[in-house]
Amino acid sequence: MAKLVLDTNSLLQCIARRNSCHELWLSLLDGRHQLCVTTEILEEYAEILQRKTSSRFANTLIDIIINNPSTIFVSPVFRFKVIEADPDDNKFVDCAVAAKAFCIVTDDKHFSHLSKHEFPYVEVLKLKETVALLLSSQGMP
Repeated sequence: MAKLVLDTNSLLQCIARRNSCHELWLSLLDGRHQLCVTTEILEEYAEILQRKTSSRFANTLIDIIINNPSTIFVSPVFRFKVIEADPDDNKFVDCAVAAKAFCIVTDDKHFSHLSKHEFPYVEVLKLKETVALLLSSQGMP
């Protein structure tokens, strides 16, 4: 069972039933993997979901995440500020470090900057790479 941090765009893609990455969302719901979140991340999820869908759908999805026994709530005590191009993305890094997550799932190019940092070390996987690993015979740790 891997601990994962999903950036908002990855969440939006994997919740869509017809998306090829939907299996990742199902693995988070059924406890095969754990979704790590902070209050800041949940607030961003809600804001973007409301903008792209509806308040009702956004609230329902946030309730599902909050009430899922596989969700890990994290309260980072340190802000690393390693992503300068989009400082708002640092909340995902802070969450991943505090939760000791396997990786951040994102297709956002700002996160590629993390490969240059030895500390804090955070693995970054693209959404389709994560799903391929999930579905492979080896699976995720």
